[in-house]
Amino acid sequence: MPTPAMPCPCGLPAAYPQCCGRFHSGERQAPTAELLMRSRFSAFAVGDTAYLLRSWDPSTRPAVLDLDPGQRWERLEILATERGGMFETEGSVEFRAHYREGRHTGSLHEHSSFAREAGAWVYVGPLSPVDFD
Repeated sequence: MPTPAMPCPCGLPAAYPQCCGRFHSGERQAPTAELLMRSRFSAFAVGDTAYLLRSWDPSTRPAVLDLDPGQRWERLEILATERGGMFETEGSVEFRAHYREGRHTGSLHEHSSFAREAGAWVYVGPLSPVDFD
């Protein structure tokens, strides 16, 4: 579990509790699609499956989410965002998430769809096929 001084895994300069940790705890909700994407990456990095399921659109969310304990999510690159602002109801984020499994490194490239449901942003799913490098 992250420590209070730990930098946030999402790549923003704030410490985890003041950045994505406040979304994971339920203290605040991500105000934009990009911040929801960043908080979801951080949830993968810290193993917070409850947050991942909570922030997933019910129409596309799996019943169970099992994270691979041997996979470490290390770095996130936001490549593009479209809409998804504080006063919008739909948006998309293109990103590349870098991971490590043992000695192997790789990345996941996805262009994701987000929607605002009952005032909260949720991940809907990929807009195009997911690409693992």
